[in-house]
Amino acid sequence: MPVLKTCQDIDKCVRRVVERAPIVDIHTHLFPPSFGKLLLWGIDDLLTYHYLVAEVFRATSMDPERFWKLSKAAQADLIWQKLFLERSPLSEACRGPLSVLKILGIDAKSRKLDAAREYFNHVTAREYTDIVFQKARVRKVVMTNDPFDPAERAVWMRKPLRDRRFASALRIDAVLSHWTQAAPQLRAWGYKVRTRIDGVTVTEVRRWLLDWIKRIHPLYLAASLPPDFAYPDKSSRSTLIRHCVLPVARRAGIPFAMMIGVRRSANPGLRLAGDSVGPADGAVVETLCRESPDNRFLVTMLSRENQYELCVSARKFPNLMPFGCWWFLNNPALVEETTRMRTELLGLSFIPQNSDARILDQLLYKWAHSRAVIADVLSRKYRDLAATGWNVTSEDVARDVRGLFSGNFERFLAETPRGK
Repeated sequence: MPVLKTCQDIDKCVRRVVERAPIVDIHTHLFPPSFGKLLLWGIDDLLTYHYLVAEVFRATSMDPERFWKLSKAAQADLIWQKLFLERSPLSEACRGPLSVLKILGIDAKSRKLDAAREYFNHVTAREYTDIVFQKARVRKVVMTNDPFDPAERAVWMRKPLRDRRFASALRIDAVLSHWTQAAPQLRAWGYKVRTRIDGVTVTEVRRWLLDWIKRIHPLYLAASLPPDFAYPDKSSRSTLIRHCVLPVARRAGIPFAMMIGVRRSANPGLRLAGDSVGPADGAVVETLCRESPDNRFLVTMLSRENQYELCVSARKFPNLMPFGCWWFLNNPALVEETTRMRTELLGLSFIPQNSDARILDQLLYKWAHSRAVIADVLSRKYRDLAATGWNVTSEDVARDVRGLFSGNFERFLAETPRGK
């Protein structure tokens, strides 16, 4: 057996490995160029991302209705003026577009958008997709695919050209959280469901799930859930999870991903920017893992208060995989805290981050920022390990980082459920 060389400079070794590691981004809202206008990219889409929309209303007295009547370019100009020119862009949401410009080699020192817009006027969506994946060192992203979105459904129904870098995930929020609205739509598509969930309805919802699994080949089923998510209870959501989602996920051999803790439309006038956060009951995750040991669960929770409990739950249930620091948690201070906590409680058996990107360009900055934070946490933990006398090698670091950035997710997908 060859003798492995000790890392002489742990910080340098870790940074080098983390910066070069290819990423599998397990949850995004991106689409390939073949999906047409569903793919968002470029400086105006980047500046009108809902994180920045929420922030700009703290810097202007403009009424939201007036803002939404502006063209996208005018909205971007306003956000640039208010958040980048009239004050220093110190927030993480503001830092993101500036990081993108730097990575692309676009000079932001002039503080004008002309150079950025000129760059995007001379590149196609397909060309830019290749540029972003290469510069971000992302190997694959997982989309969020909602059959209840009319524009997206239309694309899937014509069997679009698939890009292997874009894997699918079947989003089922409409069925789980808005059943009374979803049921008539399912009937219109030929599924014999009733508003009252009975045996026929269960069979038909399972059929709908399996039809879409066959159509898009998702890596997992996914749902965003509110802070008051309860299981089991007498709600249609619990009934559908127990009798439809979990059995179908077992049959298909795929996990059920739960993103828990979002309060929708806290301020409806802000649209996507108006959603908020609340702490959830982590016991529901343990109940699902305990009662359904043949299912696998990918879980991320939005509230900071839930992170410790989720880590403890994962120590008890191997069919639970914590992942990512999304939305309001995707800030360096909280990514650092959460990643360190997970490492200390779970070792390397978690997925530290996903981008949650809605704009293609965000792969550039979200992963650049996250890599830096994750590298800092790992460096500290490897130094702690070396202080015990353990021989930390570059091979160790490379293996561990591969697991965190792609291998843990791919192994979790490949695991055979106990009941198979």
